[in-house]
Amino acid sequence: MNDNINFKDLWAKQTSVAPNPENLIADIKKMKQSNFKKLVFTNLLLFTHSIFIICIWIYYQPQLITTKIGIILIILAMVIFLLAYNKSYSLFKNYKNSQSNSDYLKNLIAIKSKQKFMETTILNLYFILLSIGIGLYMYEYTSRMKTIWGIVTYGITFIWILFNWFYLRPKQINKQRAKLDSIISKFEMVNNQLDE
Repeated sequence: MNDNINFKDLWAKQTSVAPNPENLIADIKKMKQSNFKKLVFTNLLLFTHSIFIICIWIYYQPQLITTKIGIILIILAMVIFLLAYNKSYSLFKNYKNSQSNSDYLKNLIAIKSKQKFMETTILNLYFILLSIGIGLYMYEYTSRMKTIWGIVTYGITFIWILFNWFYLRPKQINKQRAKLDSIISKFEMVNNQLDE
């Protein structure tokens, strides 16, 4: 048995196989289709919620100004989120099959930057406006309840918001980042091997 194995030499002799550029482009197309489906679903969901909230305003005729301000803040949060989300998707539409690998990489890095803006600034604004809006909206109706039930109602609502904020949101963000980072690292590997 040979005890003088030089792991450094073995590692240096190892050849890394570059990903196939056509497969990477197929991955981008798959990610683009997935993001388009999410975009359509999110638009339909938030648009439907906005219409539903407006119908509640019209049908129930809230008496307190806090309820009306709450409704406006909730709808404003949804509109801001949708505008930013729809705008971020436009980066995916710019892809052309004739682009070079370095152009794909530049676009992916631009998408990553836009995604980071969505995950931080826009989502934070969305959650803050939505939370304040829900809190103000609920005040009129919880003030008619017994104090204990009002506290329970607010408690359950804000536990749900905190669950979304601290568990579901980071999980979704990490999943999206991992997908994009994987494709970017593969494109970087291809570009590095082409430069050699």
